[in-house]
Amino acid sequence: MFKHILVPLDGSTLAEAALPAAVSMARTFKAMVTLLHIIEQDAPVEVHRDRHLTEASQAMTYLEQVATRVFPADIKVNRHVHTSPVADVARSIVDHCSEEIQPDLIILCSHGNSGMHELVFGTIAQQVATASGTPVLIIKPDGNPDSFLLGHILVPLDNESIHDKALPTAQSLAKAYGAELNMLCVIPTLGTLSGEQAAVSSMLPATSTAYLEMAEDIAIEHFQGHLDQCKEMGITATAEIARGDPAPVIEKTAEKLGSDLIIFGTHGRAGLEAFWNRSVAASVARRTRTPILLLSLK
Repeated sequence: MFKHILVPLDGSTLAEAALPAAVSMARTFKAMVTLLHIIEQDAPVEVHRDRHLTEASQAMTYLEQVATRVFPADIKVNRHVHTSPVADVARSIVDHCSEEIQPDLIILCSHGNSGMHELVFGTIAQQVATASGTPVLIIKPDGNPDSFLLGHILVPLDNESIHDKALPTAQSLAKAYGAELNMLCVIPTLGTLSGEQAAVSSMLPATSTAYLEMAEDIAIEHFQGHLDQCKEMGITATAEIARGDPAPVIEKTAEKLGSDLIIFGTHGRAGLEAFWNRSVAASVARRTRTPILLLSLK
């Protein structure tokens, strides 16, 4: 599944919160890992009270120390320092993903150095997923950074999930980790619709109600098919259809189930723009401590 994992590091303790997930994924899928440091132009002296790595030799020494300290000997770990200072760290990581390193999974902590700050909700994850289509695993440093175990995987799906390409990834992870796969579809109520849908529902409430009920029926049919497929694959799975405001429902469901990972799929460039600007997934990502795997489904 994942054979090459990229972990950008800036030298801070916060950024290192991504490392346990990298070890776990590499061990599970027998993948190699590349530790990447980008020399930032006009970088500050410190980042989150840790020294800022501004020299190539200093950065390489740091990556060597991380590789030795964190990763078991049976995991192949490459070290790469981009020595030419760059102003846009996010763009440089994207370029490395698409041109040089070409990983099939990027693991990021949600906060890094001044050049990588807010890298979940700013530019890095969006650019990586849009430009390269590489899956991005987002780790929260205030979650449980010392370990990465998957016992419950939550996959929010829409009612047309029969074509959702995020599901095979979720099934592969559940199979590899022996995790329970929890599928969730949240159908809005009239009161939780927004934008044009809310305007239409106010003018045609009966029609909108019928449409939402039809969406629930479709989800039930598709979810039964997913449950049957999971059973054939030997995966323990559940399916739940809820009504309400999707983001809070997903967040509360993850908390209720004790989810260790939430998987979201976005559909191409338009889907990613929606994700970052106004979507349910972005709202959940900002609020939850649960790691999130973002898939760009082009």
